Amino acid sequence: MTVYFTSDTHFGDHRTINIHKRPFASVAEMDAVLVEAWNARVGPADEIWHLGDFARKEADVPALLGRLNGTKHLVRGNNDPPGTLSSAGWGSVQDYAEIDQEGVKIILCHYPFRSWNGQHKGAIDLHGHSHGKLKPVPRQHDVGVDVWAWRPVTLPEILAKG
Repeated sequence: MTVYFTSDTHFGDHRTINIHKRPFASVAEMDAVLVEAWNARVGPADEIWHLGDFARKEADVPALLGRLNGTKHLVRGNNDPPGTLSSAGWGSVQDYAEIDQEGVKIILCHYPFRSWNGQHKGAIDLHGHSHGKLKPVPRQHDVGVDVWAWRPVTLPEILAKG
């Protein structure tokens, strides 16, 4: 089992194409690329943490979750309505999480922190929300699809990028 991280897919959201200048001609094209990139990396037995802003329409969430590989955990973002949170298909849903992976304490939230639990003891902060536009501080990483070529990433990939 491999653990992956991602954020800010914004499935079905035409506004994201315009606001964040995503290189897609349509929402259908964006969604197809995101699903393909996800499933090319994440297998059925893998685990994935989505750090918020999953989809525009809560009615689309169950079908999307059914098409995406892995056990999916949601850390709620500002664009995740109640119906997204209650959709069948999530392994867990929360506003904030702390996990340990490969000997590293990881703080997970949709929003980037300037200070986080364990920051001065080696913990790292993974977040979304900023679509790659926020200058990070040491040990802070944006895992949004805009930063990572539309695909989920592993902790070793994140740490190798610096």
